[in-house]
Amino acid sequence: MNKTDRLLAIVLELQRKEVIRAENLAALFETSVRTIYRDIQALSEAGVPIIGAAGRGYSLMEGYFLPPIGFTVPEAVSLLIGTDFIEQQFDDDYRARAQAARGKIEAILPKNILKETSRVRKAMRLLISDKQVRESKEKKYLEKIRGAILNVQKISIRYAKKLEDSEGNRHSVRTVAPYGLVLIQGSWMLVARCDLRQEIRHFRLSRMTELISLEERFEPPTHFNLSEYTPPDNRHLLVHLQFNHDIADKVKESNYHYIESMEEHEDGLHVILRVHQLAELLQWVLGWGASVVVLEPESLQNRIREEAKKMLERY
Repeated sequence: MNKTDRLLAIVLELQRKEVIRAENLAALFETSVRTIYRDIQALSEAGVPIIGAAGRGYSLMEGYFLPPIGFTVPEAVSLLIGTDFIEQQFDDDYRARAQAARGKIEAILPKNILKETSRVRKAMRLLISDKQVRESKEKKYLEKIRGAILNVQKISIRYAKKLEDSEGNRHSVRTVAPYGLVLIQGSWMLVARCDLRQEIRHFRLSRMTELISLEERFEPPTHFNLSEYTPPDNRHLLVHLQFNHDIADKVKESNYHYIESMEEHEDGLHVILRVHQLAELLQWVLGWGASVVVLEPESLQNRIREEAKKMLERY
């Protein structure tokens, strides 16, 4: 980054944050603190009203705002594709906001930039699979959950669990304090503290069959930051599979989230997976038919054998 770009970036960073230290600016722009001092001096001499407080950092004088900045073609394309993504993946409220934002961005672009941006965007297309399923099962609750998060209100959900419990039941009703929403591989996930379990749990919106906003409010934990949150990994069971060479590419392209490693061998593609329960893998393994062999554990071999016998009895 050259000096001119860095000076502009520093102003934008000061405009975005109330106070920022020279050390943080130096780390952000990968330069020395001494260079940041010189940059701040240059900006001050150019008329940018920067206030420096010893031991605290720098800030912009209240009321100062940098005029609108022009976008390059890649920047404009990135923003417009972002609005496309929001329009497809979010609820109706954000879809409308994304459309409005796209109109504003296109309105301020110079004609030459807009023309080039349009040409580049025509060469790209954002496709979302299973769109109708997501709209019916996820977007139905997305707006309600966003509102509950902003209003710090608890919600009650009727939820279909992935696996049956010890009593053979897959449905449960939970009261939760919603902390945030995460989009994982095209599916929305609610991160929330469950009143029943008294800990943070994850709930797929596609498995919700009912959602009610409650009057009860909750106190968001000061220590919780969704962008820094890492869920505990309780997948302790290792599974070793061997796939035929002719479907190796399909297995690699599946991007199955339980896969730990893959390695080509003479007898096929060896895949190591790590799961919480073997039942989580059963349907996925069966879906590959005779093209996969379970090398270990023996318990999964037995489950596959039992399912194969049941299938044979049906035919």
